[in-house]
Amino acid sequence: MEALDRPELIHRGLALERTTLAWNVVGVVVLAFAAITARSVALGAFGIDSVIEIGASTVVLWELSGTGEARQRLGLRIIGIAFLALALYVSVQSTFDLVARFHPHHSPVGLGWTAATAVVMFLLAAGKERTGEALENPVLQKEGRVTFADGLLASAVLTGILLNTVAGWWWADPAAGYVILVYGVKEGWAALRV
Repeated sequence: MEALDRPELIHRGLALERTTLAWNVVGVVVLAFAAITARSVALGAFGIDSVIEIGASTVVLWELSGTGEARQRLGLRIIGIAFLALALYVSVQSTFDLVARFHPHHSPVGLGWTAATAVVMFLLAAGKERTGEALENPVLQKEGRVTFADGLLASAVLTGILLNTVAGWWWADPAAGYVILVYGVKEGWAALRV
């Protein structure tokens, strides 16, 4: 990264978070539509993850407006609790769908959105990691890892949707939900331990 002074780095961090926030606001609407029409637990859970990402971006925007150790710890705790709540929801919904043998429908909108989200989140995560490192800001760095994991989740959900669409593997959709469950627990506990 080119040598930027602290105000420029903060401006860059804010721009990255605002972009993430805008993408996820649109994503909540797109994913809600796709999840309802396809009756997909993976798309629904990914939509909830987008709501959590909106919250995480809001926390980072708040934290960047006035750093301090207490503010950073509170920001990380809020993010951690949100991810544990996501994990609880996904564990219940995915298990219910597998036991009930619930078959989701195909979702071209879900396919397109999750593919685009994977690319965008990987790019944003790289920018946040570099900027957070230059600022020595653990909240921005942690949220950058959350954004990277969001790209991985988009990839997992995309895989589940594709397997359901192409191979008829209905169970791949709730199985993709379990990927989100593992991620939610891991990130939630990591954020709470800081």
